[in-house]
Amino acid sequence: MADADLEAIRAARRQQLQEQGGGSGGQDDQEDEKRQQEQQVRSSILAQILTPAASDRINRIRLVKASRAEDVETRLITLARSGQLRQKVDEEQLKQILEAVSEAQEEREKVVVHRRKGGWDEDDLDDLLNDI
Repeated sequence: MADADLEAIRAARRQQLQEQGGGSGGQDDQEDEKRQQEQQVRSSILAQILTPAASDRINRIRLVKASRAEDVETRLITLARSGQLRQKVDEEQLKQILEAVSEAQEEREKVVVHRRKGGWDEDDLDDLLNDI
């Protein structure tokens, strides 16, 4: 769809939601509007830096795990804003970024168990057996 078509649909939907809500909750409307604007900015940046195949892959990832898609999009936008992307990201480059993001998530999710040294020794076992 063209951007004009999407904007027309969004405007109609906003109007419909305002009519249903009766215009109450001005702060909620402002937050929703701000969120929509941020999403539009993200979408436009991603449209500029992704090939159609890479965009389709991110959309399929979003169906399975939305948080991973958000992480990848955020990383891509950061790379684009810092000037590290020289050309559009294709599907192969996107796979590499996905691997990097998944490795970073695995490192954050690791559980480290620290065991105390000098737990039980023979004297403790003798004391335990003598109490029986």
